[in-house]
Amino acid sequence: MQLVERHVIKSNHPHYQEIDQLCFAAKNLYNFANYHIRQAFLNEKKYLNYNTIDKQLDSSEPYRALPAKVSQQVLLSLHRAWLSFFATNNAYLENSQAFLGRPKLPKYKQKEKGRYFLVYTAQAVSKTLLKKGFISLSKTGVKIPTFVESGTLCQVRIVPKLNYYVIEVIYEKQETLLNFEPNLIAAIDIGVDNLAAVTSNKVGFVPLLVNGRPLKSINQYYNQRSSKLKSQLKGSQHTSKRIQQLSKKRSFQVDDYLHKASRLIINHLIANQIGTLVIGQNPFWKQQVLMGKRNNQNFVFIPHARFVELLSYKARLVGIKTIIHEESYTSLADFLKFDPIPVYVQAHCKLVTFSGKRIQRGVYRSGTGVLIHADVNASFNILRKVIPTAFSQGIEGVVVRPVSVTPDKQAA
Repeated sequence: MQLVERHVIKSNHPHYQEIDQLCFAAKNLYNFANYHIRQAFLNEKKYLNYNTIDKQLDSSEPYRALPAKVSQQVLLSLHRAWLSFFATNNAYLENSQAFLGRPKLPKYKQKEKGRYFLVYTAQAVSKTLLKKGFISLSKTGVKIPTFVESGTLCQVRIVPKLNYYVIEVIYEKQETLLNFEPNLIAAIDIGVDNLAAVTSNKVGFVPLLVNGRPLKSINQYYNQRSSKLKSQLKGSQHTSKRIQQLSKKRSFQVDDYLHKASRLIINHLIANQIGTLVIGQNPFWKQQVLMGKRNNQNFVFIPHARFVELLSYKARLVGIKTIIHEESYTSLADFLKFDPIPVYVQAHCKLVTFSGKRIQRGVYRSGTGVLIHADVNASFNILRKVIPTAFSQGIEGVVVRPVSVTPDKQAA
């Protein structure tokens, strides 16, 4: 499996200026190549693919401003952007209702402030210094300490952010197969106040509620401060150093919390020898969310897709099989009564009835008369919707009273 080691390069870092110049040069090459491709496409109705544009530009000044292997990677990324445009445009012509808007041609990067990412393949990184624990990029003075071992390096990316850069060291890591029981299954219902509700068909497994309020607090502070700072902008100004600093801080805090939360969950599954993980995730759940203005803001600003990604790769590293599945009606169906859980169809949504209902925030009353935590009920329903035979032996050993945990407060 490929993993990433990240190094944040801020404006006071000794390599910042050189990295900034490299990303500026990459932007110039991207725009230069994109101009030639767009002109050929618009005027001559033909596409200049990677091989053609590489031969056409390999002696130009923007191309030679970077090492040849790095320039080739810039052109390859532009080539992929055009291929993606063609594929998406064809899909749009076949079914425009599946899109939020018509795909557009790959755009130019901003002339002065624009920057573009760089990719250094393993051949463009010093092998001698890598054995000594340093990443040294070809024809640059950039030298970064690393824990990546020689022979496992795939590539190094330099990614521009708001007012800093991230050096991503991509490397291979062997998966550790712990051979847990695949019939022991856990399910996760993702939310806001409770970032994740974790349940399992394992007898005696205590459901886990991962606190999502710290993320809400981070986002609410960001939204309040950002709104105030934006109100102070003048004329055509869209951002400022203080807004960029605020955005950077929020991004780091959110990513750190999601890493800690996903690690806590995977460690809990390992301790219980769970072999399969089911995660509920609906397509377009961010675009079509209807929870009211405040709840919409809280839900949309939490990067749940990133959380799912972190859970998936950490589970895979230890041999836990991961299934991502749509979760329609899992919050409405009654787990204790084993209500059928259909897939959402708008035309039939009013025809579906269930045994129980949510009577207040966080409380679901089953048709049996038992009160159960609403997120725990949803999580159990996700599990049986994906794997109907998960409770074929009954639910006598199922625990429905959860324990709430906050990742930051857990011992390392």
